[in-house]
Amino acid sequence: MTSFTIHTAESAPQQSKAILEGAKKQMGMVPNLFGVLAESPNTLKAYQQLHQFFLDSSFDAEELTVVWQTINVEHECTYCVPAHTAIANSMNVDPAITEALRNKTAMPNAKLQALHDATLSIVRNRGNISAAELEAFYAAGYGQQQVLEIILGLSQKVISNYTNHVAHTPTDDVFKPFAWK
Repeated sequence: MTSFTIHTAESAPQQSKAILEGAKKQMGMVPNLFGVLAESPNTLKAYQQLHQFFLDSSFDAEELTVVWQTINVEHECTYCVPAHTAIANSMNVDPAITEALRNKTAMPNAKLQALHDATLSIVRNRGNISAAELEAFYAAGYGQQQVLEIILGLSQKVISNYTNHVAHTPTDDVFKPFAWK
């Protein structure tokens, strides 16, 4: 089996270098996921843009975490669950939310549970969410915009989760305290 290259800013294709250098400046490191994605500059750019678009969505930090981690856990991504646990901590998300997601237990409130349930249905049913499930989501205070934003978050997570599965991306040392599974 051929291992995927985990690029540095120095070894990456020219079109990926600036993104890796920016990550190093912003985070103090180049996450292994970015290093793997750097092999395909367009995939790295798409991932980064989708990430920013999702951050700029109508969801708050708790809701972003619910969508990300619901998908990460469902996809069994042993790289992204620890990474997004660290991200949730940096965003001051209640640890009870993160632990419930990691352990597949109930959300601490009905609105976040509705978001989790809708996200999980969209993932499991490849977008074929039932009318009853949508009505429950809307009754919790969400709308069509948020349905589409779940799909946006899913688009980002498919790139990272699937890449990590294919590449067997090793967890970065900074995320290892949050190891999952």
